[in-house]
Amino acid sequence: MKLRESKPALLLVDLQKGFDDETYWGGNRNNKDAEEKASQILAKWRSLNLPIYHIIHSSQDPNSRLHQSHAGFEICDQVKPIDGEQIIIKNVNSAFIGTNLKEQLDTEGITNLVIVGLTTNHCISTTTRMAGNYGYETILIDDATATFDRIGLQGEKYPSEMVHQISIANLKDEFATILNTAQLLKTV
Repeated sequence: MKLRESKPALLLVDLQKGFDDETYWGGNRNNKDAEEKASQILAKWRSLNLPIYHIIHSSQDPNSRLHQSHAGFEICDQVKPIDGEQIIIKNVNSAFIGTNLKEQLDTEGITNLVIVGLTTNHCISTTTRMAGNYGYETILIDDATATFDRIGLQGEKYPSEMVHQISIANLKDEFATILNTAQLLKTV
C-alpha cells in the first residue's frame, strides 16, 4: 500500500526566513538544504493533491527574527504557500497549542502526518511528540529538518549535528517513524 492512500497531511513547520540568521540562533546549522528537501516533498504533495499545512511561528518577542514585524517572519521562498493550502500561526513550540490544527486535521479525517521544518530540538520535537500523543501516525523527515549549535549549562558547546541526531533518536519509534526525503518519496 502506498502512503498516499492514507491521505497523509504534510506539516511544514517554521520554514521561515528568520532562520537564515545562523548567528542569532546559535550558529553552525546542520542540514543546510533542509528547505530544498522540504520543497521536494511539497512538490510531491501538490502533485498528488494531498493536504498541506504551513505552520508559522509568530514570536511574541519584538526583537525576535520570527516576530511579525521582522522580515524573517516570512515563509521561505522554496516552500511558499499557494491558494488552498492551510496556514496556521502559532506562538509556542507546538503547532497544536493555541491553534485549530487538531480540529482541522480531525475534520478532514487525517490520521497520518509527515513533518518537516525547523528546528529539530524545539518546534519539530514538540509538534512531533504531541502528534504522537494525539495518536497520529507520524513520519518525521530527518534531512528536511535542521537545528543549530547549543550551549550547555557550563558553557560547553554542543554541535548542531549532535543536537539534531539526539533529538531524532528521542523521537524515533515512540513518537514517529524516521525517514529521509528519498525514502519518503519512494513510499508516497
